[in-house]
Amino acid sequence: MPMNQQPPWGNKRPSSPEDFIAALIQKIRDAFSNGAPPAGPTGGDEEEPSAPKPSGGPSFGKILLVILAVLILKGVYTSFYTIETGQVGVILRFGQYNRTTQPGLHFMLPYVEELARVNVESVRKEEFGFRTRSPGKTTVFDRRGFDMESLMLTGDKNVINVAWIVQYKVSDPVNFLFKVRNVPQAVRDASEMVTRRIVGNMDFDYVLSNREILAGDAKKELQRQLNVLECGVSIVTLQLLDINPPDPVKPAFNEVNEADQDMKRLVNEAEETYNRVIPKARGSAKKIVEEAHGYAVQRINQAQGETNRFLAIVKEYKQAPEVTRRRMYLEAMQDILPGVSQIYVLDDRQQNFLPLLDLAKHRQSRRQEATGGRK
Repeated sequence: MPMNQQPPWGNKRPSSPEDFIAALIQKIRDAFSNGAPPAGPTGGDEEEPSAPKPSGGPSFGKILLVILAVLILKGVYTSFYTIETGQVGVILRFGQYNRTTQPGLHFMLPYVEELARVNVESVRKEEFGFRTRSPGKTTVFDRRGFDMESLMLTGDKNVINVAWIVQYKVSDPVNFLFKVRNVPQAVRDASEMVTRRIVGNMDFDYVLSNREILAGDAKKELQRQLNVLECGVSIVTLQLLDINPPDPVKPAFNEVNEADQDMKRLVNEAEETYNRVIPKARGSAKKIVEEAHGYAVQRINQAQGETNRFLAIVKEYKQAPEVTRRRMYLEAMQDILPGVSQIYVLDDRQQNFLPLLDLAKHRQSRRQEATGGRK
């Protein structure tokens, strides 16, 4: 072929398979179009040319060759495929699952096998009670119009507004593609069912103060439900973002909270007074009781000692009455006389009292006066 000969599809060479297929389709259209050659010039004495015969269409074999070439080119073009990072490829042969391919370049049979790509690394999410309008550092949420998702009834017949989010990944691509028709909707329905059941079994105060425990229980229950449905997903997190009473009852709820806080404050003050006064009273009572027991023991021991002393004296008195009587008299005088300031001696034959001068005591007083004067 000469160097300047043009390609059969025109001056422009196809740069991609799409351009090549488009040029080939145009050639097929040209082959099926019926054209007539232009008539030549007529002379005065020349015979008129006979009417041109219509040119016949392309042969059936040529059409089959063109169709076969198109099918071969398309088959070669679709035989090789690439799976990106974070994805897996699910290959169907005649509509039935055949294998799963990992990231990289792969080959499949054209017209026999079909490819479905599934992203298994991205985290999908479902929001309840709100929607994210503009994510970023200052995320904007929209809560209007989603009350039917967030309003719930607690176990003590109170209405509460719960907003939560569910994040999940694809764990089984085959189940994700073929077992459930709409997996996101199944996740939403199952999550709403589980959350409403858990909140409905708890009291209002418990739901407000134990969101982390409720979120953990809801996550486990939701994963079990999705496994039963064979959705092919695994729950990454289930988080209760906002738990509040509905707007129409917030003023009444705040009043109830204030009353509850006042009640708790009064109870704490009463307990503080109780803990301060009652132990002290109990200690005082115990002290009095112990002192009474000690006094009783003292009196009993003293009485027993006096009794034993009296019995001992009686025994000695029976053995020597005169000696015992004099000894008892002298012992009594030893106990009494040191406390007497003046002593009077009486004589049976004398009519007046005779005071006894205590020289030892007088001398001691004179000595104390002298000592005090020197100081």
